[in-house]
Amino acid sequence: MTTPPDAVRVLAPTGMLGAGFPPETLTRGLALGADVIAVDSGSTDSGPYYLGSGTAKTAAAAVTRDLRLLLRAAATAGIPLIVGSCGTSGTDAGVDWVAGITREILAAEGLDLRVATIYSEQQAAALKEHLDRVHPLPPAGDLDAATLESCAHIVAMMGHEPIAEALAAGADVVLAGRATDTALAAAYPLMAGLPAGPAWHAAKIVECGGQCTTDPRAGGVLATIDASGFTIEPLDPVVACTPTSVAAHMLYETVDPFSMREPGGTIDVSGATYRALDDRRVRVEGSRFDPAGQYTVKLEGARITGFETMSFTAIRDPHILGQITTWAALLRRMIGEWVAGTLGLGPGDYALDIRLYGYDAVLGAIDPATGPPREVGVMLLVNAADQATATAIAKVANPLMLHLPTPDMTYLPSLAFATSPAETERGAAYEFVLNHVVDVDSPTALFRINVPEARDA
Repeated sequence: MTTPPDAVRVLAPTGMLGAGFPPETLTRGLALGADVIAVDSGSTDSGPYYLGSGTAKTAAAAVTRDLRLLLRAAATAGIPLIVGSCGTSGTDAGVDWVAGITREILAAEGLDLRVATIYSEQQAAALKEHLDRVHPLPPAGDLDAATLESCAHIVAMMGHEPIAEALAAGADVVLAGRATDTALAAAYPLMAGLPAGPAWHAAKIVECGGQCTTDPRAGGVLATIDASGFTIEPLDPVVACTPTSVAAHMLYETVDPFSMREPGGTIDVSGATYRALDDRRVRVEGSRFDPAGQYTVKLEGARITGFETMSFTAIRDPHILGQITTWAALLRRMIGEWVAGTLGLGPGDYALDIRLYGYDAVLGAIDPATGPPREVGVMLLVNAADQATATAIAKVANPLMLHLPTPDMTYLPSLAFATSPAETERGAAYEFVLNHVVDVDSPTALFRINVPEARDA
């Protein structure tokens, strides 16, 4: 693209591939003149398991349903489709998983689309050679080789450049590994030569589809980006964007509602204005993008912390509920004593987490209770070096979670396990251990871009 177009229209059908959207909203987006379809397929919101295990949180059937609609739309309109953070965490296996579903759909539908894959997984051995270029993000500390080696999977979070390179090479569909949510929607307008300020800000607003509208369940949005700003419009004709709903999305997953860092610089919306064009559309102007002196790429990594077994019981006894924290402390102490006496294990051999749902499990001490709860669900999570030990500890705790009285009770209470058997083996448990950025000489240096050869003439 040599001469920038007057505008680029980015269609964001949903906040996450596999979450679903009304098909008619996609049809409307094409009718409004969409130039590209961009959709996220991943997140760290659901914790480290998906990166650590290299598996997706979404069902294959749900991803297939959404992809079929999107691939048909892209083929019908002759516009690119960009999918980022494939397979939830953006591992190589996640990209291959989505690519496999894509190939099946293209074959079944008789669609002729060139599919590019971009891999973002990193090897610890290669990163160890450049530890001097890796910097921690708060609250992480300096990175060492042992931490890298402990990771089950490491991914680098790409900006828009690898995606733009794949599109420039002729890809109709780009399936990317881990990427910033904004890079997916910003890639095409930036590639077209539109200003970075409006392109990046619009990409931030549309990243979650309809979340910037008055009804997040109703489908996605269309962003029309031009030289001086962008306009946001819902794809559902009965839903609206308002200045408040659009501006509010800068509060979502950001440290500062007026700025957000990308690999190549910082989005600055401190001077942005939000104006209603009518009862459904919002016009945004005044956004800036400040390039960074050093291009950095964020690293994410997860490692196994042990193996977990869970038990869950419910308390309705008003006497116990009147002193639930005393009961929970007693439960913890007696589990420790029984485990030491029966299994010969000390506190350093395992970890216990007791969560009181209905009392303080979500916010803990920062949201103090004002009175005794009506009922409490007690979740016991045991973490040990192997599954058999974790389950043995949970089994030792079983009688206590079923019948433990408070010290002043003169009767034996009966609590209620939620499942039978009471112990559920959860398998390997993971933790995030990388919250670092690495200095790179090129925005595409850490990523492997595969684009099929051009079609025969």
